[in-house]
Amino acid sequence: MRLSPRYLNLIINFLLGAAWAFVLIGAITSFFSTQHVGFFFSLVSFVVGMVPGLLLVIIVEYIIVHFNKYEEMKKQTKLLEELLSKDT
Repeated sequence: MRLSPRYLNLIINFLLGAAWAFVLIGAITSFFSTQHVGFFFSLVSFVVGMVPGLLLVIIVEYIIVHFNKYEEMKKQTKLLEELLSKDT
């Protein structure tokens, strides 16, 4: 993924990495905190612990996709305006 403004690219990559870290920390913490109850309950808790981080990953990916779509539409608009100006 390469976004046009460099600072925006750094921010989005940082947020994506933080979201994945949140997934990992949530999953491991919930697994080990419920390990004394039972293995099956720990696995369920592992999956539930991943959910908030995965939602953050989805939100950041949604932002990336729509920003790329916006950039592509700007390019297409510029090309269409150039074609329109050539016709007239």
